[in-house]
Amino acid sequence: MLRALILIAAFLFAGATGAFALKTDRCIPENFAFTAGEEVEYSVYYNWGPIWVNAGLVTFNVHERVYRNRPVYHFDSYGTTLRRYDWLFKVRDRFQSYVDKETFQPLWYEMDTYEGGYVARDVYHYMPDQNRVVTTTENSDRPRQTDTLDIEACSFDVITAVYAARNLDFQSYRINEPIPFSILIGNELFDLSPRFLGKETIKTREGELFDCIKFSVELVEGFIFTAGNEMFVWVTDDDNRVPVLVEAQIRIGSVKAMLKSSRGLRNPESARLAN
Repeated sequence: MLRALILIAAFLFAGATGAFALKTDRCIPENFAFTAGEEVEYSVYYNWGPIWVNAGLVTFNVHERVYRNRPVYHFDSYGTTLRRYDWLFKVRDRFQSYVDKETFQPLWYEMDTYEGGYVARDVYHYMPDQNRVVTTTENSDRPRQTDTLDIEACSFDVITAVYAARNLDFQSYRINEPIPFSILIGNELFDLSPRFLGKETIKTREGELFDCIKFSVELVEGFIFTAGNEMFVWVTDDDNRVPVLVEAQIRIGSVKAMLKSSRGLRNPESARLAN
């Protein structure tokens, strides 16, 4: 279920691929939404019938590194079931990526997951000057395989997509307007069209109120999701664009991620309302 949350959180603004396909070597006009040192944590709730269970935690971190002699952002997301649920279904998921700080071109990505004994690992090595990526994928059901794919410029992995799209100009979209994009998952590109649904006020489990921007996206059928279901996402209506709430149906029940804490934000939290 934690892989579901991380994929959901990544899908929430993966529209960045279409929105930021610029006629330059830059994948976003500028980064105004986040900076190194940001840490955002979510509580993960699993629903089966009338019961909601606080089942896990997911944390998203931003660091500065050097990779291939380039200054990069290192996006590092880690998800885990709470210890008391490990006996039932132990999860330890980690998603990481490096992106060029200047151009926001993705350079490297790794997914390393353990879920109830099922192991999966994907690694991407991007060649942005050639519009290619070398993917290495393996899991408990399939031995390691390596492919070289041709991709469009600014084709993001799921984690980089989150941070790129937090810089979207939401004021330029109309209610229910689709935002075409493609995203790389495993060794396959998917085309999706999230829709801007307007603005709402959201209350967290801690009782905090946030003015939010709402989106939905039709989910890709696969290990976690069934085709035709939609995911709903609310992000802060300020320059941080931090996801506050994410909801989606999965194959058994539903999953919800709710903002628990945030530190090191780049901008004032003007979307946070007084109780």
